[in-house]
Amino acid sequence: MLAGKKILLGVTGSIAAYKSLHLVRELTKAGACVNVVLTATAHEFVSPLTLKVFSGQPVLSSLFDPENDMAHLRLAEEADLVLIAPVSAHFIAKMAAGLADDLLSTLLLATKAPTLIAPAMDLGMWDHPAVRENISLLKKRGIQVIEPESGPLASGKEGVGRLACEQTITEAVMTLLFENHPPLSGEVVLITAGPTEEAIDPVRFISNRSSGKMGYALAEVASQWGADVTLISGPTQLSPPSGVERISVRSAAEMEKAFNLKLYASSIVIMTAAVSDYRPVSTAKQKIKKTGSVRTLDLEETPDILETRALGRDDQLVVGFAAETENLIENATKKLKNKRLDLIVANDVTLEGAGFDVETNIVHLIKRAGEATALPKMSKRLLAGKILEETLKIRTIPLPSLP
Repeated sequence: MLAGKKILLGVTGSIAAYKSLHLVRELTKAGACVNVVLTATAHEFVSPLTLKVFSGQPVLSSLFDPENDMAHLRLAEEADLVLIAPVSAHFIAKMAAGLADDLLSTLLLATKAPTLIAPAMDLGMWDHPAVRENISLLKKRGIQVIEPESGPLASGKEGVGRLACEQTITEAVMTLLFENHPPLSGEVVLITAGPTEEAIDPVRFISNRSSGKMGYALAEVASQWGADVTLISGPTQLSPPSGVERISVRSAAEMEKAFNLKLYASSIVIMTAAVSDYRPVSTAKQKIKKTGSVRTLDLEETPDILETRALGRDDQLVVGFAAETENLIENATKKLKNKRLDLIVANDVTLEGAGFDVETNIVHLIKRAGEATALPKMSKRLLAGKILEETLKIRTIPLPSLP
């Protein structure tokens, strides 16, 4: 996603400076070239050598380094984006005043690249009128501010002041970098999400535990990345993301009908919905009453929307999901081949932090060629970005033919 992008990461004197290591790792993993500049006080909290190992680039701090003459001008001109994380109250004041007494503050005056800052400081400092006024001034000048989060602070206090999480900062970087050239611009993305409900009688139905959160996260990120997104959703308590067309359905048959109407126009299809595998053979017209005896419910299989799709195009990318309780890779790979998918997202729903109605997930991404990549537990929103990144990679790589 960030291949060819040059990011200048400034690290200032904050106890949260160690988190810059995680940011460097994620940004470089996404393909970016990350140049790190440390302030003098940042040296007290994080090792330049460690940052050099993580970034693969020299770590700079001195304005007068003879080996990096005019570094402030070179870095300022080359950067596609400047990110300062964490940024201290002291450095915020320097930015507001326009001071330039070290490498980082000097290059900020020289660069024309968009700038993001992620403050981290103690509760009392973040709430101080001087800090709030400086932040307001920077925003007026076009500096993007990633607000700190609430939680336990280094002082032992509880409140707002923690450095925003890695996910939030990474998403802000991508949003700003792709503001004018979003990675999914021109793509028409069709996503299914949530459960379906198959009526037994006017009161009861067969369903499952899907919350729809994964599909809604994918729809939100795809829209933010410039795609024209249609979300076909079973019954959920979620609000549709801004800019996304939602088609609400209830049964598997309704989802199949809506899906086929939108399928041909779509360039990317992502099937996250937990479609019911079975439905009652017949639906009672009135509520079924208790009789005191055993009752048998006759079920029939619902049509497999992915397997029976007939209105798709050869150039479509199709992503499926496999929620399993055993033999994860084997079952998911079989599903990928049977349904002629380009990518399948497989998760073991028995794992803590994975599966239904939670904010996180733990998955394997399996490509058509059989390559499986295990991802650690992460938020469904961050995972949405990972899935879309992998989908875009497939777009640029010739795919092996299907049997």
